[in-house]
Amino acid sequence: MRGAQQWTGIAGVTQGAHVPEIFSTINPEFAAVSLPTWVDLASVIVGSAGGVLVARVRHLDAVGFVGLALLCGLGGGLIRDVMMQVGSVYMLDSPFAILASAATGLLGFLFPRSLDSVPNLLEWLDIMAVALFALVGTDKALVYGMLPASCVLMGIMTGVGGGMLRDVFLGEVPRIFQRSNLYAVCALAGSVVYYLAVVLCSLNKLWGAVLCILVTIGLRRWSLRFNVKTPADVDLAPRVVEPVQRAARRVRVTRWRKAHRRSRRG
Repeated sequence: MRGAQQWTGIAGVTQGAHVPEIFSTINPEFAAVSLPTWVDLASVIVGSAGGVLVARVRHLDAVGFVGLALLCGLGGGLIRDVMMQVGSVYMLDSPFAILASAATGLLGFLFPRSLDSVPNLLEWLDIMAVALFALVGTDKALVYGMLPASCVLMGIMTGVGGGMLRDVFLGEVPRIFQRSNLYAVCALAGSVVYYLAVVLCSLNKLWGAVLCILVTIGLRRWSLRFNVKTPADVDLAPRVVEPVQRAARRVRVTRWRKAHRRSRRG
């Protein structure tokens, strides 16, 4: 399914070129070519690193480190592949995905001090993983010619699926169901931007990937900077019912006045 040489040929870039063309001249065929394999592998490693940091905070053992690394690195892609039911299951088809994820967990367990040297590392890894997973999830659905809404949904599920499984296995309410600083909304925005850039604007997939990642991470950082959160405990019933009740009262009063005038004339 993954083929960097096929990608390069259709993109119109000669072998060995470093900067791809911004726009694709053959959009239908170009859309059917997957992103390079290293993009998938990078998303797995970044997602696994996020799971390692959570295991470090929880003081888990080696099994916990590797388990959370596998869940966060491969869980979203597994949910996507099960839902799509087309093509192969990435984590089983790739010769490197499971090994890279498990190795990330083991390295984090054996060298934990390196994880404490970067402030807010978990926060950055988390949103980077969401951006990369939303990208590869949307792209795979696009490769198989799914509908626009399906492509966006696959991007969202791939982006937040690993974190959702992590929270479930840790006995917590998944973050995507809690009031937060635009977590799942960032995956939605990135997926929509990538689909529109590649399909409607005929943007080269690598440039579309850059745009998707920038939008996802930028939106998340903006929400954290200004403390913008998704709404909760919303009840629009009073705002809808009260105007209707006022209109109904006005109608009743108008009818009563008309009936009163008629009775006086009679």
